[in-house]
Amino acid sequence: MKKAIILFDLDGTLIDSTQAICESFVKVFAKFNKKPPNLELLKSKIGYTLEDIFRELGVNDNEVDICVESYKEYYRDICKQKTTLLKNAKDSIILADTFALLGVVTTKTGKYSKILLDEFGILEYFQCVVGRENVLNPKPHKEPVLKALSLMPQNNIKSIYLIGDTPLDIQAANNANINHIAVLSGYANKELLQKYTNNIALDSLEAIHTIKANLSM
Repeated sequence: MKKAIILFDLDGTLIDSTQAICESFVKVFAKFNKKPPNLELLKSKIGYTLEDIFRELGVNDNEVDICVESYKEYYRDICKQKTTLLKNAKDSIILADTFALLGVVTTKTGKYSKILLDEFGILEYFQCVVGRENVLNPKPHKEPVLKALSLMPQNNIKSIYLIGDTPLDIQAANNANINHIAVLSGYANKELLQKYTNNIALDSLEAIHTIKANLSM
């Protein structure tokens, strides 16, 4: 009997797709004859929607949609080759599966998220994958979390957690009134995360051990 529901963020929590993301942005900027993007700023915004990232990088509102479409074309072609599982990620999923129902809540496109999870042999562990196209309001809004929970059985569930690497994940969990654990494996440093929470783990595996220990109390 599964006693918990655990929702995972994807980029920076389970996978590292920094190279694929950055390369895709660089190619889009080159295609439209724009000055190369600030990669440090770009990395700091991974986890936000593509639309928001392009705006942060200086793209005008009337050009955002075409840039997003071009990005997806590039990203589709390179995402599997230039994305890796983070250290301990698969072990965390296997352990979590022994006592919890699992889902993914990401701002990444759900279609590509499923492709990557399948490539790494872990898609089967998840009851649902909620991506950007599945909701009107992305994280930090509660909608993606509630969408994932609506796709899962709730009988005998004691606790619900969201594990993620950015303030967006913490805020989404708080807005949905569920528990959270922030991890240091991604794009936000400890100093930033501590402005939002004291529930911080080194990575997803440490987070899962913490949840398992909490459930046994």
